[in-house]
Amino acid sequence: MSVFTVLNPATEEPVTTVDQVSFEGTDEAIARAAAAWPAWRAVAPGDRARLLRAFADLVDAHVEELAGLEVAGSGHPIGAARWEAGQVRDVLQYYSAAPERLIGQQIPVPGGLNITFHEPVGVVGLIVPWNFPMPILSWGMAPALAAGCVVVAKPAEVTPLTAMRIAALALEAGLPEGVFQVLPGKGSVVGQRLVDHPAVRKIVFTGSTEVGRQIMAGCARQIKRVTLELGGKNANIIFADSDLERAAATAPYAVFDNAGQDCCARSRILVQASVLDKFMGLFESAVRGVAVGDPASEVTEMGPLISAAHRDHVASFVPPDAPVAFRGSAPSGPGFWYPPTVLAPVRPDDPAYTEEVFGPVVTVTPFSDEAEAVAIANDSPYGLSGSIWTSDVGRAIRVARAVETGNLSVNSHSSVRYWTPFGGFKQSGLGRELGPDAPDAFTETKNVFISTEAS
Repeated sequence: MSVFTVLNPATEEPVTTVDQVSFEGTDEAIARAAAAWPAWRAVAPGDRARLLRAFADLVDAHVEELAGLEVAGSGHPIGAARWEAGQVRDVLQYYSAAPERLIGQQIPVPGGLNITFHEPVGVVGLIVPWNFPMPILSWGMAPALAAGCVVVAKPAEVTPLTAMRIAALALEAGLPEGVFQVLPGKGSVVGQRLVDHPAVRKIVFTGSTEVGRQIMAGCARQIKRVTLELGGKNANIIFADSDLERAAATAPYAVFDNAGQDCCARSRILVQASVLDKFMGLFESAVRGVAVGDPASEVTEMGPLISAAHRDHVASFVPPDAPVAFRGSAPSGPGFWYPPTVLAPVRPDDPAYTEEVFGPVVTVTPFSDEAEAVAIANDSPYGLSGSIWTSDVGRAIRVARAVETGNLSVNSHSSVRYWTPFGGFKQSGLGRELGPDAPDAFTETKNVFISTEAS
C-alpha cells in the first residue's frame, strides 16, 4: 500500500502520513456501499432526518478540531477554517429536512391515477478538490444522503484529513457502515474507478475543466449521471455610479480569499473608465491592507498556496515583464507564499487575463459603457460566478440577465449559498446541486399509472 505525506503549506513540514486506497480497495468500498444501500433507502424519512441531525450535531461539537486539521493540512486561515467546518454542520442541518419532503405528484389522466415517486439513484461517487475540502464535500454528501443514496467520497490527495475525520464522525453519529465512506488516494486510481465502476450510478466532480471533460466522457460510456462544477474566470464589474469605496474595499476578498484558490474568484475586475483612477487608488490601499501570514493567527486573512508546484504555476502568469500595478505582502522563508498581485493594464490575449490562474493574481480592465462591460465579461469560455456594482437597480437586473454566468451578486463579493442553486454555464459546469431542490439531483423520477377501470 502506498503512503502519502501531508505537508503543512505554511511551514513545508510534514503533518502526517495517509495510506492510499488501491484499485482493489476502491472496489471493496463500492461493494460495501452497494450492500448498504437497500437498508439505507428503506430507513423511514423521519429516522433518516434524525440521523443527519445527529451527524450535524457531532460535527458542531468538533468544529475546532476540524478547523485545526484544515489549518495544518490546507493552510486555511483559522477564521475561514472554522467557517468551513461550520458550513458542514449547517449543510447537514439544512438537508436533514429533505427526507420528509421528497414529494411526488398526482397527474390527472383518463381511466386511472398517475403518480410520481423520487427514488434514490444508488451509489454516488464524490470527487472533491483540495481548495475547499470541507464545504464541497458537504454540498454533495448531505443532499445525496438525504435522498436515500449512499456515498463514496474521494478527497484530493493533498488534503484528505478533514474528510477522513468527518467520515469517522458519521459512524459515531449512527450512520450505518457503508453508507458514507471516504477513500484517500490518487485521482487516477480511486477517482477513475468511481467513474468506471458500473455500480456507481452518479458522479459529482468539482475541479478543473480539463479533468471534468474526461470524467464526463467516462460517465457517458455508461449513461451515468454526472454533475460537474469546473473552472471560472469571473468578472467583477464596477460601474461609475456604484459605491466605489465599498467596491474597492471588498474587491481583494472577492479574489484573494483562500489565496485565490477559488473557482468563484472574481479575477477580472472591469471598471468604468471614468472612475478607473479613483478606483485604483482605493484598491491599492485595500490590497496592501490584506493580512497575509500564519494561518493559525486570528488576524490572518490570507494564507499560503497549497504546494510548491502550484506556487510555480501561479508565478508563471506573472513573468518579469508583467504589468504589475501593485502588490501586497507575503512572508519570506518556508511556506508556499505568494503576494496578492494586481496586473494593469493587460492585453486581451494575456494568459493572466484569459486563463484561470487559481491564485492571488487579478487583472484590471477599463470599459466605456454597459454594453462593453457585458461583452468583456462574456468573452470567456467560462461562466461560473461574478459581481456587479451599481446603484441603478434597472442596470443591475439588465446586466445580471445579460452576463452568461451561473451565479452573480449585486453590490456584494459573494454569491454562493447552500440554500440557493449553484452551478455554472458554458465550460464552468453541468448541473445545479445546491438549494431546496438539491436532493432531486440524486433521485430518479418514477412515473406510475394505476388503472381505475372496472374489470
